[in-house]
Amino acid sequence: MTAGCFAVSALAFAPGAPHASAAPVLQPPPYVDHVTWAKWGDLSSLRVYPTPAGRDTSGRPGTAAQGDEAWNEVLALSPDAAIAGMKEQFICHWRFAEIAEPGKVSWNLEPWRPEVSPDEMIAARCNPGGTEEPF
Repeated sequence: MTAGCFAVSALAFAPGAPHASAAPVLQPPPYVDHVTWAKWGDLSSLRVYPTPAGRDTSGRPGTAAQGDEAWNEVLALSPDAAIAGMKEQFICHWRFAEIAEPGKVSWNLEPWRPEVSPDEMIAARCNPGGTEEPF
């Protein structure tokens, strides 16, 4: 063990040091700033613009409840987003967008995408049934 590793290990066990199992402080809602429907040829896309709190909270383990809260915010802003498969796309973006592409302007959800299993959704980078639209 190097001296640097020992120092870090010693700090981890120091009295009053934060425990590794301590839950991170999560940002409170709102998690969604606004949403906008856009067209890509004949296809529709709902562009979801997360707030800084949404970006900070999404992608963290144990934030399923916050993801559901954020989805409810989407529905409050655009009730017509309650289309089969849209929530699954959103939750996929909630879990992975800020990890895979931090700071992406919007998380884009498309009603024309097929409903797929969670594994297929992840394998498709939250965009099953075709590539992501170019905007």
